[in-house]
Amino acid sequence: PVEEALTRIDSLYRPYHAGLRDLVQRTQRAFGTCILVDAHSMPSTGLDREGPVKPDIILGDRFGTSAAGYVTDVAEAAFTRLGFSVTRNRPYAGGFITEHYGRPARSLHAIQIEVNRALYVDEGTLERKPEFLLIAGLLREFMARLADYVVEMSGDTAFAAE
Repeated sequence: PVEEALTRIDSLYRPYHAGLRDLVQRTQRAFGTCILVDAHSMPSTGLDREGPVKPDIILGDRFGTSAAGYVTDVAEAAFTRLGFSVTRNRPYAGGFITEHYGRPARSLHAIQIEVNRALYVDEGTLERKPEFLLIAGLLREFMARLADYVVEMSGDTAFAAE
């Protein structure tokens, strides 16, 4: 019902985005830059122009408008070094989060990461595969490598805590 939808917007959607905006602004003020990672999972197959089977990871930066090219380059290199197959922007270029929060000219970068669900879950039963913990660990490693890059770029070890 419409009432329930409006209640959800007021009680979930608006507070979530107010909190996210605040976090992005605080991070940018404190460190001069912010990289927002919007993580999703995607089905392993689908009908799209790129073919029926999707890669392990799709990086979406809205074709360079939500994150500077070097940020996406670092993300792609980190995932590739971890053994993932990676493509960019097709079929997922990013959505609301990347469009509304990514402002690379102001050092606010938003990148969407789509992870192929078949890597860690049985898509028929939605039960975790034995590889679940391995994939979770590799995603943590990716985030650490992305953070290391930001530290390198800034020369400021305070970044590591964020």
